[in-house]
Amino acid sequence: MKSKHYNPEDVVVSVDIGTTKVCVVAGIKNEHGKLEILGLGRVPCDGVIRGVVSNIEKTVKSIREAVQIVERQIKAKIKTVHVGIAGQHIKSLHHHGILTRDNAHDEISQEDIDKLINDMYKLVLPPGDKILHVIPQEYTVDNERGITEPIGMSGIRLEGNFHIITGQITASNNILRCIKKAGLEVADITLEPIASSMAVLNREEKEAGIVLVDIGGGTTDLTIFYEGVVRHTAVIPFGGYVVTRDIKEGCTIMNYQAEKLKVKFGSALAEEVLENKIITIPGLKGRSPKEISEKNLALIIQARMEEILEYVMYEIEKSGYRDKLIGGIVLTGGGSRLKHLEDLVEYHTGIPTKVSYPIEHLAHGYIKDLSSPVFSTSIGLLLNGLENRKYRSAIEMEIDPDNDAGMEKAEIGADSATQSVRNMGGSSRRDSDEPDEMDDENHGSESSGSKKSSFWGSVFNRTRDWFEASPDSDLN
Repeated sequence: MKSKHYNPEDVVVSVDIGTTKVCVVAGIKNEHGKLEILGLGRVPCDGVIRGVVSNIEKTVKSIREAVQIVERQIKAKIKTVHVGIAGQHIKSLHHHGILTRDNAHDEISQEDIDKLINDMYKLVLPPGDKILHVIPQEYTVDNERGITEPIGMSGIRLEGNFHIITGQITASNNILRCIKKAGLEVADITLEPIASSMAVLNREEKEAGIVLVDIGGGTTDLTIFYEGVVRHTAVIPFGGYVVTRDIKEGCTIMNYQAEKLKVKFGSALAEEVLENKIITIPGLKGRSPKEISEKNLALIIQARMEEILEYVMYEIEKSGYRDKLIGGIVLTGGGSRLKHLEDLVEYHTGIPTKVSYPIEHLAHGYIKDLSSPVFSTSIGLLLNGLENRKYRSAIEMEIDPDNDAGMEKAEIGADSATQSVRNMGGSSRRDSDEPDEMDDENHGSESSGSKKSSFWGSVFNRTRDWFEASPDSDLN
């Protein structure tokens, strides 16, 4: 990320409220159209169950903590955010709309399209549901079918097929309430799998036909694209947390030990694990340690992942696009980091599979940890916010924006809620922001001295760490 001035009105902030964590990201689009991340805060959250807020106070606390981390990094007060929504209450349906125009000779305008789309919001839904998104599929003008861009055409009868996504009013209201209690305003609320698709899929993949499977902590979100349009969406009420719970019960260990076992030693394909590998877990309060076979651990994980894949295949078959998926299946989300998961999905579904990372839209020199599938939804929400800029400035500067000290970049620890901040002149951007020769001559001796100091400091730290080393406490 380059050290440069930015306009506060160009900054967009997203909030991803997940089952296991709340992630807040602030970013801007640079002159090359790439996304530069200004700040990132990620903290654990236990106030959400399967994508639905179950404890307002705990969720608000996590949002506040994550927001404060980002505010310290960007030296500004966050006011407006783009939020994601998911959960097992999400449903989708298809509907056909008709608009009869007054004059067949007048060109079809954006106003006609908007009128047809707005009519979809008048649909009668089950009590307690509301429409979140209306996504056009194709249009028909005077019996001429398969039109994707009817604006400019002439006709008396305009028809459209729409994919409509609905959710519970209470679920969305609880999300809005949490954001408001955290002292923020909501710019818009977006279905999380659609946001994730913006971060990890390109136009060519959406044209070819592809399934995006976002495996989160509480839910697995599925979106099918064909000919560049969303054709089917679904939320499966199982995710990485149920795998952790199965390990906990199958191995009779603590929940945090089960999570660390899954992340560090877990495999989604048992046949890829050797029989004689044993993991030793410290006993509870002086009790004798427990030994767990890595093969048995993989068998537990594989059984649950196969169950989730059964639901995925059911939704793919239900959509009617099973034989049109040239792009295959793309996995993302925190649950996609399981070893050998791609192989298991291919074996189970017979569809080519890959894991995708949200790096395509990031500017050069991005923080390495941002390439994790965990941040697909957060980055997608940022991209969606940048496309739909119908709000005032998302932040309020607390310092002089012309002061370079106000531009810092976060060093993100994957396992830590607290983010440390460093100046933006790091080595990650050396190739894109080289100092000139005059600068090298003036500061050569100073630079050489700092390098020597850095080297001996590194040697000292490593020696100290070796003498002070303690047993790996991952599973304590």
